[in-house]
Amino acid sequence: MASHGARGRGGGRPTLEEVAARAGVGRGTVSRVINGSPRVSDATRAAVEAAVAELGYVPNTAARALAANRTDAIALVVPEPETRFFAEPYFSDMLRGVGAALSDTEMQLLLIFAGSDRERQRLADYLAAHRVDGVLLVSVHADDPLPDMLAQLEIPAVISGPRSAAETLTSVDSDNYGGARQAVEHLIGRGRRRIAHITGRLDVYGAQRRVDGYRDALRDAGHPEDELMIEAGDFSEEGGRGAMAALLERRPDLDAVFAASDVTAAGARHALREAGRRIPEDVALVGYDDSAIARHMDPPLTSVRQPIEEMGRSMIDLLLAEVADRRPPASRELDRRQVVLATELVARASS
Repeated sequence: MASHGARGRGGGRPTLEEVAARAGVGRGTVSRVINGSPRVSDATRAAVEAAVAELGYVPNTAARALAANRTDAIALVVPEPETRFFAEPYFSDMLRGVGAALSDTEMQLLLIFAGSDRERQRLADYLAAHRVDGVLLVSVHADDPLPDMLAQLEIPAVISGPRSAAETLTSVDSDNYGGARQAVEHLIGRGRRRIAHITGRLDVYGAQRRVDGYRDALRDAGHPEDELMIEAGDFSEEGGRGAMAALLERRPDLDAVFAASDVTAAGARHALREAGRRIPEDVALVGYDDSAIARHMDPPLTSVRQPIEEMGRSMIDLLLAEVADRRPPASRELDRRQVVLATELVARASS
């Protein structure tokens, strides 16, 4: 018997009709099998799959996407400078989780930076042309216009962390409040009494919630509130270094620091050592993220682990569900979800 291989009757690419003829079924049945429809018997599915394998049929995904008014593309939008994206482990971990979740689909992932007004306008024009099926928005600030723009364009979107308690878009976040409480309660349990906090960017809701957790943990333990023990940072190493120097100048008697990220903690560590403070003997140090930085610091950094890769996978699951939802946008608004994943403190030698 002659082998068909990957050629159809005309010597070209096998067609859907040829698969149907080989399997002895209709063209619509083949389409249902290829698209994973459950409305096909096991015997029929096996016959179609055998015909697909014999003929070497490859579905025309571009044509299928066009017929379904889809692009089979997802955009991961980062409203930050590229330098920050590549400097902070949070973003690479998020990208890894998103990529893993998409690996079993036919979706393509586009990485788009939108940290400037010009980049945001270019993104708006791109999205208005409906070149992607949905958007993942990472690192959103309170005044960021991108979420509202996506809502106006009626593009399915999921963001990593709400902009506020009244968020209207579907979001996935870690328990920033609970994670901060874990960090401070750990320091209190180690006998620390003068605990400072270097915040993240306070136009980020997650950073605000970490401040809330810090304050409440101290208050519940009977420690007086001291605003001089809080210094604003920006999640960066340089920000952590400057904030730590300012705290030491104001409160040289501090004996512990909770930093809003591991990168910030690395900067604080430099400032502490420049001031002659030993870690943890003089000042205990705790970070947030439990990134590779935490494990490789000297001493290794105690840190709050947030499941960043799991957040990325969860964002994809929610976004694909929204993309598949064919109801009018107004009907879907009632189903917006705010997913919050648990954090875990990982104790190491710095505390």
